[in-house]
Amino acid sequence: MKVALTIAGSDSGGGAGIQADLKSMQANGVFAASVITAVTAQNTRAVTAAFDLPIEIIEAQIDAVMSDIQVDATKTGMLSSIAIIEAVARKVREHWMFPLVVDPVMISKSGFALLKPDAVGALRTLLLPLATVVTPNAHEAERLAEMEIRTADDAARAARRLHRMGPGAVLVKGGHLEGEEQALDVLFDGQDEHRIASRRIDTPHTHGTGCTYASAIAANLAKGYDLVTAVQRAKRYLIGAIENGLPIGAGHGPTHHFWYLEPFGGLPDER
Repeated sequence: MKVALTIAGSDSGGGAGIQADLKSMQANGVFAASVITAVTAQNTRAVTAAFDLPIEIIEAQIDAVMSDIQVDATKTGMLSSIAIIEAVARKVREHWMFPLVVDPVMISKSGFALLKPDAVGALRTLLLPLATVVTPNAHEAERLAEMEIRTADDAARAARRLHRMGPGAVLVKGGHLEGEEQALDVLFDGQDEHRIASRRIDTPHTHGTGCTYASAIAANLAKGYDLVTAVQRAKRYLIGAIENGLPIGAGHGPTHHFWYLEPFGGLPDER
């Protein structure tokens, strides 16, 4: 079995962060290992507190996994400080942790900052150049690319601007774009632009969608699929998880990572 590693923060509510990553990776057919960078107190309504783990513990987790387990793809999520970004970037190079999916987590749905303002530059200069693909949503792409994004063409321009910062490819997730009847993601790999469209799903239960999507991409890269195919497969999986989102809690419920299992509709077709 192939192995994917997530390096991210913990979500006590179980819908996002490390918890979503592990579920998404396993649901996409790989074994999931994890490195926790921070512990957050959160539920479906809000993030109420966060605590960064010491750098030496983060590094020790990475060393422990990489010294024993063959990791076939890596995904990063919440890396809240310059010091954590520096440590992770250093370990990615040291252990050659590729392909690497960078999900530039910046803010929770409730508005809690998950990336310190002074760490945005470190994310741009230290981690983006290592990424096989970086997966910002429109709001994150706006901040990283320092431009306004309202339409799919804006997203495409932002993807090209971000690509010049060094990643192998950029996927700007367009679920919040204006004037688009479909949810449209723009993938740019330095040569070709791919627009990946799906129907919009009217549901409040979308907690953890970004984590789930990026982790599914990492899982499919671990299984050997090329980037475009990995993104397409991950998007199909994500749509099912959102369609079957769970009404848990009083806020934004989580996506259903194992929506295809009995008694939720039967086993999946070969993906």
